[in-house]
Amino acid sequence: MAFDYSKLRGKIVEKYVNQILFAKAMNWSERTLSQKINGKIPWKQTDICKAIELLGLSEDDIQTYFFTIKVQKV
Repeated sequence: MAFDYSKLRGKIVEKYVNQILFAKAMNWSERTLSQKINGKIPWKQTDICKAIELLGLSEDDIQTYFFTIKVQKV
């Protein structure tokens, strides 16, 4: 199952201008963030908690930003 992180990408750009600055705020490399956003490696609960804090989101936003199922094209 793949997740759609398009809203997360938009929020990152809104708050941090680019993914590089957000990755630094998360204490990650750009590659780590890229792999998480592209579904190559999973988000840990601690990652999600830190991300919502940095992005100014609430716990109610977690479903929308981290667990929206990507619609597969046939």
